[in-house]
Amino acid sequence: MAQFFEFFQAHVWLFVALGVVLALLIANEVHGNLTGGKRMSPAEAVRLINDRDPLIVDVRPLAEFKRGHLLNAFHAPLSKFDEYLGQLAKDKARPVLVYCALGVSSSTAVEKLRKNGFAEVYPLRGGINAWSMANLPLTTK
Repeated sequence: MAQFFEFFQAHVWLFVALGVVLALLIANEVHGNLTGGKRMSPAEAVRLINDRDPLIVDVRPLAEFKRGHLLNAFHAPLSKFDEYLGQLAKDKARPVLVYCALGVSSSTAVEKLRKNGFAEVYPLRGGINAWSMANLPLTTK
């Protein structure tokens, strides 16, 4: 135990940095849950896709969409998302799964969909990168 305190005294700034990083991670999770609602993991998204046939919305730029996307995904780039809201409005009764590259910018689309009367909107935690890391299929068609 004495060695720990000696190490702590010699490396105070490392422990301060660790504390800051932990606080930021916790704040990010809390903020995401408060503003974005439930964020789905890739496994939860697969279950949603298999059980409830959600509307899947990809908000990445066209070049990224063409490189690979989820099967049957509707492409509505975030930069022009307001233009696509009318096309999406016909499916307000269905759950909606929204994703981007990293799971960060999709929260903007989720917020807009909720403001336009969509009851069940779920962002994909980690975006398409988390989907790919879980070795789940993508399509280019």
